[in-house]
Amino acid sequence: MDISLINKIKSSFKIEFNSDPLMVFSPGRINLIGEHVDYNDGLVFPAAIDKGIVLAIQKSLESECTAIASDFEESFHFQLSGLKPLANGGWRNYLIGIVSELLKMGCKLTPFKIIFGGNVPSGAGLSSSAALENAIVFGLNELFNLELTKQQMILISQKAEHDYVGVKCGIMDQYASMFGEENHFLLLDTRSLKSKAFHIDLSGYDLTLINSNVQHNLSDSTYNKRRALCENVSNLLQKEALRDVNVSELEIIKHLIAEEDYQKVLYVIEEIERTRKAAEVIRKNEIPALGKLLFQTHKGLSEQYEVSCEELDYLVDLAKKSTAVLGARMMGGGFGGCTINIIKKAETAYFLEETKKAYKKKFGYDCTVIKVKLSQGTQLIN
Repeated sequence: MDISLINKIKSSFKIEFNSDPLMVFSPGRINLIGEHVDYNDGLVFPAAIDKGIVLAIQKSLESECTAIASDFEESFHFQLSGLKPLANGGWRNYLIGIVSELLKMGCKLTPFKIIFGGNVPSGAGLSSSAALENAIVFGLNELFNLELTKQQMILISQKAEHDYVGVKCGIMDQYASMFGEENHFLLLDTRSLKSKAFHIDLSGYDLTLINSNVQHNLSDSTYNKRRALCENVSNLLQKEALRDVNVSELEIIKHLIAEEDYQKVLYVIEEIERTRKAAEVIRKNEIPALGKLLFQTHKGLSEQYEVSCEELDYLVDLAKKSTAVLGARMMGGGFGGCTINIIKKAETAYFLEETKKAYKKKFGYDCTVIKVKLSQGTQLIN
């Protein structure tokens, strides 16, 4: 956790509102493997990280709510009635969505004031959106003694993103951000919403993110189309979700769908199986085998699911050509953001330096190395 960020948000709140706030930290997340399968009831392998959103919140004596986004130097005033998504509302729609969902549930809210800021790069695929949603709902739950469970809170966060932001996301990001455990990945079954914590012995290796600095915006992307396709094929096969479909069943209806759609669905089925395999190799501490699975996932995301981009493919190609890297792939919704890399510790510095040089030469701007630690989930802080 970034103490300087916490102090900055806390002091900003005191200066702006002349009162002491409740303080919340809500982390971003990484995902080791299991990409684009959480909205197919699949298995995923996320972890909360030590970068996220810090939020200060307190009740207000005013007749309206006030929210200040410290990073953007933007403020927003609103009433607790007649809330609707705003055109180009950005961060405001996450807040409106959470508040609206709580009011629909019959939660008793009165005007409140918020200041928040973060150190998760926006658009990097580290789920700053889920971190913000969870920070807001967690803060309101504490402030107004709503007695919501963590599971209720993440479902509220997801509904806000669906209905007020326009991204039909799965539940992985919100779950990892809320339930994260320090130094552990979570093997999450997105159907049952049950997870098992895994400690991965990466001694001798670095788990490093490389940000392409191509910003993705999922609501403007083809993310929602991918989800609709998966649901349509599940319905065609009379299955609850693609998790319940095997390759031979998919073959039966191959003639009914376009080849590119077949490949996308095949990717999802294969990725769910890859995540199961990842759990096995992690139990055996076979890190090189895990690395190979990451490379396979990237190939599927790029060539079958078509959610990569030239910059991400280039970063993974550099990793594949290097003897220093055991595995790499794009991470997150796609169309930009980060790659996740397992690198031999002794060779990390050299590989990253060479990658940065090559990337700058190829695209004319920098990629950025992001070091993260695995963190506890959304929590109150002093």
